[in-house]
Amino acid sequence: MVNNLEFSSAVNDYLSFASIEKGLSKNTISAYRLDLQKFVQFLEEFGYGLTDVDPKLMDQFLGWLRAASTKNGRGSESSNSRAVVTVRNLFKFISTNSRITNPIQNYAPPAIPKRLPKALKIDEVIALIEAAKFGDDVSALRNTALTEILYATGARISEVTNLDLSDVAQIAENLTIKLVGKGSKERLVPIGNFARTSLEQYLTRGRPLLIGKRNSQRVFLNTRGDGLSRQSAWEIIAAAAQRAKINAHVTPHSLRHSFATHLLDGGADIRVVQELLGHSSVTTTQIYTLVTIDKLRESYASAHPRAK
Repeated sequence: MVNNLEFSSAVNDYLSFASIEKGLSKNTISAYRLDLQKFVQFLEEFGYGLTDVDPKLMDQFLGWLRAASTKNGRGSESSNSRAVVTVRNLFKFISTNSRITNPIQNYAPPAIPKRLPKALKIDEVIALIEAAKFGDDVSALRNTALTEILYATGARISEVTNLDLSDVAQIAENLTIKLVGKGSKERLVPIGNFARTSLEQYLTRGRPLLIGKRNSQRVFLNTRGDGLSRQSAWEIIAAAAQRAKINAHVTPHSLRHSFATHLLDGGADIRVVQELLGHSSVTTTQIYTLVTIDKLRESYASAHPRAK
């Protein structure tokens, strides 16, 4: 029987990671939670424990999902595949954050059609930045700098909340900041004048009032003078999007998608975008070219006299 408090805690940590770090919507997180509940139900139904998990068991889990879909008349191959991927990603997350070996590290689940990342329009990004200026002077300075840096660098939210003062020490001279990505891999990313100005204003006028008597080296701080959490940063962006009346689901990751899409739309080389995003492989970056191609098709269809 499955009765493992550590596993339950790992599930909650993983869902929190998926929500905050990856910027997934509440509906997606709910779907992931349901997937993992199904997995636990499967283990309990057959009397398996967590130590029994291996590739063969995952095949059995997929068969169990398919049988349930046929019997209930609900579910699809896509949702079944997603459930398997969710379990695999959970064990990857657990193994990454502990010394436990991933028992399904080499398991190849069925492919799921990729969903194209949704980028904000440029005017929406500008509206979002303007909306971040809401509130008292200190909060406005911090939130504006946070939003500008996210869009200017395409950084993951954890990369920005983990920024130290030393990472931006030379910003006035070379217009770059140092980001530390997955696997502690460092990269230098240039920023433009808007982001630099916002960051400098926050560092000189906002951060000194937040730090108080604390000794934090983090760039972005909360009202207690401690480092800003990923959850708080997510809430800042979500609140700004609501004030800007942007209908789309906006998260810090939306700005990363927008950064990549807008660069490619502007003619940037995909290898350059790969380096800026910190992707280890260009194939990860190539999904953004599909977004651009779709836009080209739309433009062609609407503008060419013999396109229809």
